[in-house]
Amino acid sequence: MFVGIDNTPRDYAWGSPTAIAELLGHPASGGPEAELWLGAHPGSPSVILDPALAGGAKNLAEWIAQAPETALGSRFADAGRLPFLMKILAAHSPLSLQAHPSPERAAEGFALENAAGIPVDAADRNYRDPFHKPEIIFALSDTFEALCGFRDPRQIRSILAELRALDATMDDPQPGALAGLENRLLGADALHDVVDWLLRDGRGGDSGEVSWLVERVVALAERAAFLIEGGAQVSFAAELAMVRSLAAAYPGDPGIVISLLTNLVSLKRGEVLYLPAGNIHAYLSGLGVEVMASSDNVLRGGLTPKHIDVDELLEVLDFHPLPVPYLAPVVQSDGVAVYRPDVPDFQLAHISVTADAAADEAGRVGVPLRQVTLTGPAIAICTSGRFLVAGAGSSLSLARGESIYITPDESTVTFAGSGEVFLATTA
Repeated sequence: MFVGIDNTPRDYAWGSPTAIAELLGHPASGGPEAELWLGAHPGSPSVILDPALAGGAKNLAEWIAQAPETALGSRFADAGRLPFLMKILAAHSPLSLQAHPSPERAAEGFALENAAGIPVDAADRNYRDPFHKPEIIFALSDTFEALCGFRDPRQIRSILAELRALDATMDDPQPGALAGLENRLLGADALHDVVDWLLRDGRGGDSGEVSWLVERVVALAERAAFLIEGGAQVSFAAELAMVRSLAAAYPGDPGIVISLLTNLVSLKRGEVLYLPAGNIHAYLSGLGVEVMASSDNVLRGGLTPKHIDVDELLEVLDFHPLPVPYLAPVVQSDGVAVYRPDVPDFQLAHISVTADAAADEAGRVGVPLRQVTLTGPAIAICTSGRFLVAGAGSSLSLARGESIYITPDESTVTFAGSGEVFLATTA
């Protein structure tokens, strides 16, 4: 069964006022539009456009609760939940630094907080459900800026060396501001100790050392901009530009310094990041398709006024320096690329057919077809063009800005037409 769905974009302050509307050809609301949710997450379940197709249910969460066997198929009916959430995400300003727990940590933390009597909606609660929240992001904008994973400490020391050099050009050199950070980077658990110190002392500590460090790093980043404008060559110019941007959004936040410990990534359109449990990350700017395990479990680590549980964050974070976690696709056929992370909750298929290719194929072999075989329920959204979509028992037209929920009994889904479609399903 194909069921048309839609939703209203979430109006988080960091959202772009135009990017989602322009992508999908919808009228803009006039306010920030951060995330369009496609799924059954209780926070914003997708609206069913024709409730008669779903036994009168008005949204996906309601339909799944009423008819799990029909909506989810036998594989997921007993669990009674759609295991993934698909989003169109548009970041106009930086999101918080954060990490997500493993399945085991999520289940344990949720049970412990329940036993402690902490309300699920409490501002200081870490675990709002017992599920993990790995995610992937597919860049739709020409560039998508993000932070992800810790750098090698040797590279961090190179950044510090550049900050030292910039400090020496100032009228009032303050080399002592960097000393606490440098000393902690020499320890056996350097990254753990530095993050602990920055967050604990920087958010309520009384030493003032972290505040001084943050203030000085921002001043040195501004100095770098001045020197670059005068024609000087400055190492790590992109990282220092990021510091200036973060300082404008979150003045005085220790996450500004933590950002220098992480990999700065500029995705090109079509590139994908996979962010598994424990990976520290933050989206800085850009438009993308995000697919994640359906969960609200976020451990924040800076660049936010919200609750930060330093002890729990340190337990969740993976402090091993790792390369940027790009996720390469499995190319199933011409125009069909599938992104499969190492979790069972979701995968993302990208169907792309240019008008010229469609015309050429149609001239040679008839209507060009692209196929995706489902392993569970699916959600598809068309971001350009128009397709005829057909499954084992249903068919419909899907045009730019439209999205559908697909029950697993449709089996293999065929797309005929030209444009671009993203389809999220289970692994």
